[in-house]
Amino acid sequence: MNFYNKIILIFVCTTASYSASAQANYEDSIREFQKNYVDGHEVVKAGDKNYMSFYKPDIACRVVASFKKIEDKKGFEMYTSEGKPAKYFVFGELTFVVHDTSQKLFVYQSEALMKTEEYKDYLFVPFGDASSGFESYGGGRYLDFRMNDIKGKTLTIDFNKAYNPYCAYATGYNCPLPPKENLLVVEIKAGEKNYGKGMH
Repeated sequence: MNFYNKIILIFVCTTASYSASAQANYEDSIREFQKNYVDGHEVVKAGDKNYMSFYKPDIACRVVASFKKIEDKKGFEMYTSEGKPAKYFVFGELTFVVHDTSQKLFVYQSEALMKTEEYKDYLFVPFGDASSGFESYGGGRYLDFRMNDIKGKTLTIDFNKAYNPYCAYATGYNCPLPPKENLLVVEIKAGEKNYGKGMH
């Protein structure tokens, strides 16, 4: 093996080693996120936390989306699980590719939360996908962002952080349902799965 080929081999091996290390670090960070989510859950308590489950962390489900701001002064009534519509405003549009398929999601702001100091910059992305009603909760899942998560004209979506609404665990909650424009045609096998207790 000549010198040039040795250099190429060292580069390839080093790159592969770095990629594997980065993947392992990423998976560890997602598992830590999930552990904190379960430990701090406000609805599921004590031993019932054992019924909460997640897909294996998948870095392919962490995507950079193009963000387009939408000026919505009127707002709309988002349907909810209890039939009590809640007012939201469309904040922007996200376009991205996941599993080799171009997809789109809309970002919303809650009228109620916009009036609070703590959550006035809170952004909400409810979504459904082809796994909804099967491996994941039929009423869709949620992703949360803050305005400063938007970098220029991009926003990183990590579906490994998708979580279930409270309605997945218990009755009596008024959970927003993903609008039809936020129903993805692909399976998102990342984030939280169906709650095991009672087979919701």
